[in-house]
Amino acid sequence: MRAIFLVLPLGAVLAGCDRPPPDPVRGVGRDEVLVQISASGRTDNRPDEARFTAGVSTVAPTAAAASAGNSEAAGRVVAALRALGIRPEDIQTRSITLNRLDYGPNRGRFEANNQIEVRVRDLGKAGQAIGASTEAGANVVSGPDFDVADPEAASRAAYAAAYRAARARAEAYAEAAGLRIDRVLAIRDLEATGGPISAAGLMEDQAARPAAEPPPVMPGRNSSEVRIRVDFAMAPQ
Repeated sequence: MRAIFLVLPLGAVLAGCDRPPPDPVRGVGRDEVLVQISASGRTDNRPDEARFTAGVSTVAPTAAAASAGNSEAAGRVVAALRALGIRPEDIQTRSITLNRLDYGPNRGRFEANNQIEVRVRDLGKAGQAIGASTEAGANVVSGPDFDVADPEAASRAAYAAAYRAARARAEAYAEAAGLRIDRVLAIRDLEATGGPISAAGLMEDQAARPAAEPPPVMPGRNSSEVRIRVDFAMAPQ
């Protein structure tokens, strides 16, 4: 067997040692530097819908009486909401319970509960819907929670702001290091620091004082925050 030797010029060998090899795993090539930047973006959106829960609690000597009375009261609440223009698909049963009470002044009696969640698409009717529920017999009300019907559209501005912040920081690093942004390698979502934050809300037990007038409901604005990570490949200027 004949041995074959390959002889390279010394200059070519030294030049190869001076230049770092490409890194296909991280996506950078020769003479490029990988810079990973995390940034957040926040946007304020005006809610366009409200959700609240309305519950009816009924206590009676027997399970049958508690259940029948509770069903009747819950039916009146639903009818009042329907009369206000709330659509059937925007009223959802959340829980129905029936328990024997083993403590307190009603010990030995039965308590039936029925809770529904109501979606109000017209914010101008949110207070009316809550008031109509309590007037019809709902004695436990919580909410409302304000939201936007299209959360993806609402968050697009936040993502754009997050990218602009990451790009600005990358440009500052590049200028300080005598580099330039060559390519954007990847953009990834990171876990947000918090969900939508409502600027206003209402949460109270309406059993203590039935609302003669619709309670004031102020939707305010929701703040949404997103976090992203952007991988930049930087090269010499």
